[in-house]
Amino acid sequence: MSITIAIDTNVLVRLLVRDDEAQFAAACRLVTDAAQARQPILIMLCALLETEWVLRSRYKLDKTAISGAFARLLESGDVEFEHEPTVEEALHLWGQHARADFADCLLNARAVHLGRTRFVTFDVGASRLPRGELLA
Repeated sequence: MSITIAIDTNVLVRLLVRDDEAQFAAACRLVTDAAQARQPILIMLCALLETEWVLRSRYKLDKTAISGAFARLLESGDVEFEHEPTVEEALHLWGQHARADFADCLLNARAVHLGRTRFVTFDVGASRLPRGELLA
């Protein structure tokens, strides 16, 4: 049986912000070793969601920087996502809707990929997304 790896939010953040050299080096070694074994690192949707929040709230990165980093990850052969079409759709929605939250875009996209035609919310902003519906 081959060894496969999923990473926690903190490993992904280290790879993206390089704010701790020792942890960055360890994370890079992990990705390199996995790539050499032809076993891409898995980024789960929850870890991606947490990463967006950390990058925005702790590191004060803007939407453009965060979406660019996520897009580069999508293009990388060294990592894979829990459900790449959901991530692609969420990034598309986030880019198309200036005031949308990434979390709402990810939830909306995942609902669509799970076969749902309506995304019902009490959040006015989220209700403006495609298939969004404000529950009154």
